[in-house]
Parts: sequence; structure tokens; C-alpha cells
Amino acid sequence: MGKITFFFLLFTLFLSHFVASSLAKRQGDVLGNFYKAKQKKNSVINKSYFTAALENVELDKVILPQDGLKEKDWIKKLPGQPPVKFQQYGGYVTVNESAGRALYYYFTEAENSKSLPLLLWLNGGPGCSSIAYGAMEELGPFRVNSDGKTLHMNDYAWNLAANVLFVESPAGVGFSYTNTSSDLKTSGDNRTANDNLVFLLNWLERFPEYKNRDFYISGESYAGHYVPQLAHAILHHNNLANKTLINLKGIIIGNAVINEWTDFIGNYEYFASHALISDETYLDIHKYCYTDDTYNKPKCYSALEVADNNTYNLDIYNIYFPLCHDGNLTKYPRISSALKFDPCSDHYVHAYMNRRDVQNALHANVTKIQYDWEACSDPLFKNWKDNAPTVIPLLKESLAKGVRVWVFSGDTDGRVPVTSTKRSIQAMNLTVDKSWRSWLYGGEVGGYVETYKGGLTFATVRGAGHEVPSYQPARALSLISHFLSGTLPSGDH
Repeated sequence: MGKITFFFLLFTLFLSHFVASSLAKRQGDVLGNFYKAKQKKNSVINKSYFTAALENVELDKVILPQDGLKEKDWIKKLPGQPPVKFQQYGGYVTVNESAGRALYYYFTEAENSKSLPLLLWLNGGPGCSSIAYGAMEELGPFRVNSDGKTLHMNDYAWNLAANVLFVESPAGVGFSYTNTSSDLKTSGDNRTANDNLVFLLNWLERFPEYKNRDFYISGESYAGHYVPQLAHAILHHNNLANKTLINLKGIIIGNAVINEWTDFIGNYEYFASHALISDETYLDIHKYCYTDDTYNKPKCYSALEVADNNTYNLDIYNIYFPLCHDGNLTKYPRISSALKFDPCSDHYVHAYMNRRDVQNALHANVTKIQYDWEACSDPLFKNWKDNAPTVIPLLKESLAKGVRVWVFSGDTDGRVPVTSTKRSIQAMNLTVDKSWRSWLYGGEVGGYVETYKGGLTFATVRGAGHEVPSYQPARALSLISHFLSGTLPSGDH
């Protein structure tokens, strides 16, 4: 791919997907804005490949005393929470003592915590909260009601299958903070990977019972970068230490940013295949925006504008899902079910997380910031310093070192759609082991799965949008349960 086409490919990646709706800012919005900012003439973002050029963590300097902190982090009960039989914790882990950088975590143990693995969940953006999305709207044990004050149970929470750890990363996201203001202007893929590694090493000191536990990393969207990059950091430092610092067994990413070249054209391919844009518009984009010898800036931009107009009034995160038309809180909570996701949930979560009693219960906002907690942080993505164009080499590295890699895709997402993910996997040039086939849940097709030699598994989740566990919680729980157990979803169960 030539330099000119590559420039405009990146510039337009996800840029045409802004939608006019009452939805609050979401991680997909940030992703689109991030790619737009990345291509400004004065952009300082380093787009080189992510390699082993990480800081070599000096364990004796970064691992701090953790005595008594686990007990302080125990959460007795969250405001408006129904009764539960599992333990939950929340608090801060310092990742850079001199800078005053600390990451906030929320940890939900399983009822039978000793028999299950440890699973880390990361949301993307870059700069969006794993508490806002992962914990409170997707796979956590609770969902926020329409009154913004009370919670209801998520009967398909992932702590039924693992002990689940949510981290707001990097510093500046959600409740995570830094005392060095310049940190907010110098974040990037490399520092995020290093800080997440230091977080884990310290967290395992605080929770030593998990030190030898099987460990898995999961995430979605721009966490398609965070997850394999953190896996790389773990493998790199395990090798340096000549011992297992973190017992990494597998990684799993959903609707994930993987490879810019294929993410771009796969996106418009999805629009065309789902009758959101015409075949003519798709062919024009492919011809005038993507192909070197026929690249034409005016015709490219004209075709992209047509695609913009055609998708303007959709929830691009789930093309068949209703928009939020009234995000106002209600006096009394509406009857809710985890199986029916409320499109206005962003508003309820924002209200709940900004309650002082909630923050006190979570042991969060200890610095008493004067501004609102937000699900996504503008300063971070606007000042992101390094962003690799692909993480395919890191996925291959994990496979080569015996780490299981799963990639999943909600098939109604237009933000990072299934066609983009399929093209990205094809770019890995792997050999199919077991060909495309359906997997069942509850007597119905839950999605489709294909496996490749070397250990990669690709699975779709039927009827799920960008945040898969929000839209199809039962199918998502089935998928993660298979991943953690090392089995493939296939027949009815």
C-alpha cells in the first residue's frame, strides 16, 4: 500500500461513523475522534510498530509494600445493591511513585473463587473506563437502574466463570489519576502496557492467593491494542526474570482494533453487505480510497460523504438497536432485565458513578476532584503519543509462546465490524484447522466459530453489537466460559 493511500486510509478510518443521536460519548466515538486527531498535520503520534522496546521493569523498585491494603479495599456493599454471596474490592494501585500515578481497580470474585481463574478486563477508547462499560454495562455483576441510584443483578456476569478484575487504564481514565499533569499529554500504547504490567505485579502482591492462578486478559475495541501489548510485556518480563511472574494462559479480544489496513475496508464492506450503503458507494470507496493506482482524493471524499449520510441516524455500535431518545433519570427504577439492554444506560451509569456515597463505597476519588467522573477522557486520546498500525505481530508472538488467542466479534456492530476482523485474521496468513461452523446456545445459533493451526480461534456472537456482553449477555457468558475452560463452543449445552 502506497504512502498517499495509507495516509488517507488512516485519516478516514472510523471517521465516517459519527452518528447524530442522544447517545452519550462512548468508546467508539473516542476511537473515531482519535483516528481523526492522529492524522492532523501537527500530530505527534508515533505510528511505529510496537516492539520489545519496553522499559525493563526493575522489580525491586516498582513493587511496593501492599500489607493491609486488601482489607482496606473490601467493599461491604454498594449503594442500591441487591444482596450477593461473592466478595468485591475496589481501590488504587500505585504504578509510578515519583509521578504519583495510580490506577483504580474494581474486583469481583466468584462465589467459588478458589477454583476459578483470574480474568482481567480492559476497555478501549483510548481513554475510556472499564468500570463504566465493562463493569456497569457489560459483564459485571450489576447494571444501573433508570433512577441512577439503584442496581439490579446481571444474571450473566462473568464472575460466574472467573474472578474478574476491571482496571481503569491509563492514568487519567475514570477514577485513575496522576499527580503529574504532563502525564495526561504523554500517554500512549507503550506506557499503558508498562503501567498495566506494574499494576498487575503490585496487585498480585496485594492479593497473593492469585499469584499462581491461571491468568487471562480480555477486552474490546481499542483494547485490541492493550491486551496483546500487555501480553507482550508479561512474556518479555517473564523471560527477563527467568521465572513466571504472571501465569498468563490466554488472551481474548472482541470487536477489536487489530490492523488498520484491513479494519478500514472491512468497515465499508460491512456497510454494503448490510444494505446501509449501496454497492456503488462501496466500490467507489474501495477504488478511490484504498487502491494505489486508482486513488482519487475528490472522488474518495465524495464516496465517504455518501456513506456518512447513509449511516447518520443509526446507532453504529449496533445497527439494529434503538437509539436513546430520553436519557433523563426516573423517580422510580423501571423493571429491568440483563437480557434487555437499555440504550440509555450510559446516562444512568454517569449519574450513579458521580454520587458521593457510591464513590465512598468504591474507595474511589480519594483526591476529591471537583469535576465530574466521565466514562471517557478527552485529554488522553487527543494527546496520545504512540499507536502501532497493527498488533498482528504481537498476536503471532503470543501464539508462538503457547498463549491461547481468541478473537470474537458481535455481528451487528458497525464500529469495528465482523468483516474488518475477518480481514485482519486473514492478514495473519494462518492455516484453517477446523472450518467455519455454527455454535449453539439454548437450542439456537449463538454464533459461528473457526479455528486455525497455531492456536487462534475466531468466534462471532449472533445479534451482538460493539459491546457484546451488553446485547447478548447469555451468549457472551457461554463464549467466555468455553475460552477459560479451553473448549470450543459447538453443540447445544
